[in-house]
Amino acid sequence: MSAARGRGRPRDPETDTAILTAALELFVERGVEGTSMEQVAKRAGVGKLTVYRRWNSKEELIAQAVEQWVSAEVTPSAADVYALSPQAIVEHVLPPAAEMAASVGFRALVARIMGCAVSHPELMAIYWKHYILPRRELAAAMLRRAQQDGTVAADADLDVLIDMMAGAVTYRVLQPDPPDATEMLRYLTSVYRQAGLYPPAG
Repeated sequence: MSAARGRGRPRDPETDTAILTAALELFVERGVEGTSMEQVAKRAGVGKLTVYRRWNSKEELIAQAVEQWVSAEVTPSAADVYALSPQAIVEHVLPPAAEMAASVGFRALVARIMGCAVSHPELMAIYWKHYILPRRELAAAMLRRAQQDGTVAADADLDVLIDMMAGAVTYRVLQPDPPDATEMLRYLTSVYRQAGLYPPAG
Protein backbone atom coordinates (compact mmCIF):
# COMPACT_ATOMS: atom_id res chain seq x y z
CA MET A 1 0.00 0.00 0.00
CA SER A 2 1.54 3.32 -0.99
CA ALA A 3 0.88 6.72 0.50
CA ALA A 4 -0.83 9.37 -1.58
CA ARG A 5 1.68 11.69 -3.26
CA GLY A 6 1.16 15.41 -2.86
CA ARG A 7 2.21 18.24 -5.13
CA GLY A 8 5.21 20.47 -4.54
CA ARG A 9 8.66 19.68 -3.25
CA PRO A 10 9.95 16.08 -3.02
CA ARG A 11 8.91 13.92 -0.08
CA ASP A 12 11.22 13.86 2.93
CA PRO A 13 11.82 10.21 3.97
CA GLU A 14 12.55 11.28 7.55
CA THR A 15 9.19 13.02 7.77
CA ASP A 16 7.45 9.94 6.39
CA THR A 17 9.21 7.77 8.98
CA ALA A 18 8.26 10.11 11.83
CA ILE A 19 4.62 10.12 10.77
CA LEU A 20 4.43 6.34 10.33
CA THR A 21 6.14 5.77 13.68
CA ALA A 22 3.74 8.14 15.42
CA ALA A 23 0.74 6.48 13.75
CA LEU A 24 1.85 3.01 14.87
CA GLU A 25 2.48 4.15 18.43
CA LEU A 26 -0.93 5.80 18.69
CA PHE A 27 -2.67 2.79 17.15
CA VAL A 28 -1.03 0.49 19.70
CA GLU A 29 -1.91 2.84 22.57
CA ARG A 30 -5.46 3.83 21.56
CA GLY A 31 -6.66 1.70 18.66
CA VAL A 32 -8.07 2.99 15.38
CA GLU A 33 -10.99 4.82 16.96
CA GLY A 34 -8.74 6.57 19.48
CA THR A 35 -6.27 7.80 16.86
CA SER A 36 -6.64 10.95 14.76
CA MET A 37 -4.60 12.56 12.03
CA GLU A 38 -4.17 15.59 14.30
CA GLN A 39 -2.71 13.46 17.10
CA VAL A 40 -0.35 11.79 14.65
CA ALA A 41 0.83 15.16 13.36
CA LYS A 42 1.44 16.45 16.87
CA ARG A 43 3.42 13.39 17.94
CA ALA A 44 5.45 13.38 14.72
CA GLY A 45 6.22 17.07 15.12
CA VAL A 46 4.72 18.12 11.80
CA GLY A 47 1.75 20.14 10.66
CA LYS A 48 -1.63 18.53 10.00
CA LEU A 49 -1.43 19.44 6.31
CA THR A 50 1.84 17.51 6.02
CA VAL A 51 0.02 14.35 7.09
CA TYR A 52 -3.07 14.99 4.97
CA ARG A 53 -0.94 15.58 1.87
CA ARG A 54 0.50 12.09 2.23
CA TRP A 55 -2.48 10.03 3.44
CA ASN A 56 -6.18 10.44 2.75
CA SER A 57 -7.39 8.96 6.04
CA LYS A 58 -6.16 7.66 9.37
CA GLU A 59 -7.15 4.12 8.32
CA GLU A 60 -4.87 4.32 5.28
CA LEU A 61 -2.06 5.79 7.38
CA ILE A 62 -2.35 3.15 10.12
CA ALA A 63 -2.48 0.38 7.52
CA GLN A 64 0.80 1.53 5.99
CA ALA A 65 2.38 1.94 9.42
CA VAL A 66 1.46 -1.65 10.31
CA GLU A 67 2.69 -2.91 6.93
CA GLN A 68 6.05 -1.21 7.35
CA TRP A 69 6.51 -2.65 10.85
CA VAL A 70 5.67 -6.27 10.01
CA SER A 71 7.33 -6.49 6.58
CA ALA A 72 10.82 -7.46 7.79
CA GLU A 73 12.30 -10.27 5.72
CA VAL A 74 12.18 -13.74 7.22
CA THR A 75 15.60 -15.36 7.49
CA PRO A 76 16.47 -18.03 6.71
CA SER A 77 13.97 -18.27 3.89
CA ALA A 78 11.96 -21.33 2.91
CA ALA A 79 14.47 -21.87 0.10
CA ASP A 80 17.27 -22.36 2.68
CA VAL A 81 15.62 -25.37 4.31
CA TYR A 82 17.49 -27.92 2.20
CA ALA A 83 20.82 -26.11 2.47
CA LEU A 84 20.81 -26.06 6.28
CA SER A 85 19.97 -28.67 8.88
CA PRO A 86 16.58 -28.30 10.64
CA GLN A 87 18.41 -27.87 13.95
CA ALA A 88 20.54 -25.04 12.53
CA ILE A 89 17.45 -23.28 11.21
CA VAL A 90 15.60 -23.60 14.52
CA GLU A 91 18.60 -22.34 16.48
CA HIS A 92 18.84 -19.35 14.12
CA VAL A 93 15.13 -18.52 14.13
CA LEU A 94 14.05 -19.05 17.74
CA PRO A 95 16.17 -16.56 19.77
CA PRO A 96 15.03 -13.44 17.85
CA ALA A 97 11.49 -14.85 17.68
CA ALA A 98 11.48 -15.27 21.47
CA GLU A 99 12.75 -11.71 21.99
CA MET A 100 10.03 -10.30 19.76
CA ALA A 101 7.23 -12.45 21.18
CA ALA A 102 8.15 -11.40 24.73
CA SER A 103 8.29 -7.68 23.94
CA VAL A 104 5.50 -5.45 25.21
CA GLY A 105 5.28 -3.62 21.89
CA PHE A 106 4.73 -6.77 19.86
CA ARG A 107 2.12 -8.12 22.29
CA ALA A 108 0.26 -4.81 22.20
CA LEU A 109 0.34 -4.65 18.39
CA VAL A 110 -0.96 -8.21 17.99
CA ALA A 111 -3.72 -7.55 20.53
CA ARG A 112 -4.78 -4.40 18.68
CA ILE A 113 -4.80 -6.08 15.28
CA MET A 114 -6.83 -9.01 16.57
CA GLY A 115 -9.19 -6.66 18.35
CA CYS A 116 -10.03 -4.80 15.14
CA ALA A 117 -10.11 -7.85 12.84
CA VAL A 118 -13.86 -7.40 12.29
CA SER A 119 -14.14 -3.61 12.31
CA HIS A 120 -10.97 -3.01 10.23
CA PRO A 121 -10.21 -6.28 8.39
CA GLU A 122 -7.66 -4.58 6.14
CA LEU A 123 -5.24 -4.41 9.08
CA MET A 124 -5.52 -8.15 9.72
CA ALA A 125 -5.06 -8.76 5.98
CA ILE A 126 -1.82 -6.76 6.01
CA TYR A 127 -0.57 -8.53 9.14
CA TRP A 128 -1.46 -11.89 7.61
CA LYS A 129 0.20 -11.20 4.26
CA HIS A 130 3.41 -9.60 5.47
CA TYR A 131 4.01 -11.31 8.83
CA ILE A 132 2.06 -14.54 9.14
CA LEU A 133 2.31 -16.02 5.63
CA PRO A 134 6.12 -15.78 5.24
CA ARG A 135 6.53 -17.59 8.57
CA ARG A 136 3.96 -20.22 7.65
CA GLU A 137 5.84 -20.85 4.40
CA LEU A 138 9.10 -21.35 6.31
CA ALA A 139 7.39 -23.66 8.83
CA ALA A 140 5.78 -25.68 6.02
CA ALA A 141 9.13 -26.09 4.25
CA MET A 142 10.75 -27.20 7.51
CA LEU A 143 7.97 -29.71 8.16
CA ARG A 144 8.26 -31.15 4.64
CA ARG A 145 11.99 -31.55 5.23
CA ALA A 146 11.23 -33.23 8.57
CA GLN A 147 8.84 -35.62 6.81
CA GLN A 148 11.67 -36.64 4.49
CA ASP A 149 13.98 -37.07 7.48
CA GLY A 150 11.37 -39.20 9.25
CA THR A 151 10.85 -36.95 12.30
CA VAL A 152 7.33 -35.96 11.18
CA ALA A 153 4.79 -38.53 10.00
CA ALA A 154 4.49 -38.75 6.22
CA ASP A 155 0.70 -38.38 6.41
CA ALA A 156 0.73 -35.46 8.89
CA ASP A 157 -1.54 -32.53 8.02
CA LEU A 158 1.00 -29.72 7.87
CA ASP A 159 -1.58 -26.92 7.96
CA VAL A 160 -2.97 -28.32 11.21
CA LEU A 161 0.52 -28.69 12.69
CA ILE A 162 1.36 -25.08 11.80
CA ASP A 163 -1.94 -23.86 13.27
CA MET A 164 -1.19 -25.75 16.48
CA MET A 165 2.29 -24.23 16.72
CA ALA A 166 1.09 -20.70 15.98
CA GLY A 167 -1.89 -21.05 18.29
CA ALA A 168 0.29 -22.22 21.16
CA VAL A 169 2.57 -19.20 20.80
CA THR A 170 -0.32 -16.73 20.49
CA TYR A 171 -1.91 -18.20 23.62
CA ARG A 172 1.30 -17.66 25.58
CA VAL A 173 1.89 -14.16 24.21
CA LEU A 174 -1.57 -12.86 25.11
CA GLN A 175 -2.03 -14.47 28.53
CA PRO A 176 -2.21 -12.12 31.57
CA ASP A 177 1.27 -13.05 32.83
CA PRO A 178 3.30 -13.61 29.64
CA PRO A 179 6.74 -15.21 29.71
CA ASP A 180 9.94 -13.21 29.43
CA ALA A 181 12.37 -13.80 26.55
CA THR A 182 14.22 -16.63 28.35
CA GLU A 183 11.03 -18.52 29.16
CA MET A 184 9.62 -17.83 25.71
CA LEU A 185 12.73 -19.34 24.13
CA ARG A 186 12.34 -22.44 26.28
CA TYR A 187 8.67 -22.68 25.34
CA LEU A 188 9.29 -22.16 21.60
CA THR A 189 11.99 -24.82 21.67
CA SER A 190 9.52 -27.23 23.29
CA VAL A 191 6.85 -26.39 20.70
CA TYR A 192 9.24 -27.05 17.82
CA ARG A 193 10.43 -30.26 19.50
CA GLN A 194 6.86 -31.53 19.90
CA ALA A 195 6.22 -30.77 16.22
CA GLY A 196 9.22 -32.88 15.19
CA LEU A 197 11.41 -29.94 14.13
CA TYR A 198 14.03 -30.12 16.88
CA PRO A 199 15.99 -33.02 18.40
CA PRO A 200 14.76 -34.47 21.71
CA ALA A 201 16.37 -33.04 24.85
CA GLY A 202 19.39 -34.90 26.08
